[in-house]
Amino acid sequence: MAIKQPRDAVRSGIGMLPEDRKQHGLLLPQSIRVNSTLSRLNAFTRRRWWIDRGKERSEVDRLRARLDVDSRSSEQPVVELSGGNQQKVAIGKWLLRDCEILLFDEPTRGVDAGARNTVYGLLGDLAARGKAILVATSELRELMSLSDRIAVMSAGRIAATFARSEWTEEKIMAAAFSGYLE
Repeated sequence: MAIKQPRDAVRSGIGMLPEDRKQHGLLLPQSIRVNSTLSRLNAFTRRRWWIDRGKERSEVDRLRARLDVDSRSSEQPVVELSGGNQQKVAIGKWLLRDCEILLFDEPTRGVDAGARNTVYGLLGDLAARGKAILVATSELRELMSLSDRIAVMSAGRIAATFARSEWTEEKIMAAAFSGYLE
């Protein structure tokens, strides 16, 4: 089985929010518009080379409102936004792409309580719409509140998988350290 390259993942409807949004998820000096539409640029082009800026701004303005991004306009550089608003922009580009599978690595790291609640609500909405969501987080309570199933890794291997009705903090922690006790 071949491992898909990132560009193949984009074509297949997979979006990934990396753990470090500043290094791997955003083009910080670029605008909200550029960051948001980069993963779906072909939807805003005419004649293969011309970008329809009006259509692009319209879509991004709707996305900014939906995600409650606190910004002056879609032309504001992402570097000027708070961490929570940067995270919303990073998530927004995959929402604009309408991916079927979304991978979120530490989706609320470095964001305030308001942005955290927005992200939680968004994940719930996406799941209700039938999107497959995989969340990797080091925050156990977050994981337990967001998940239907939890797979616990220990020493590089899946040590246990729990359904919502089966897990407890103690069981999850025991599984997390089980690979180091053997």
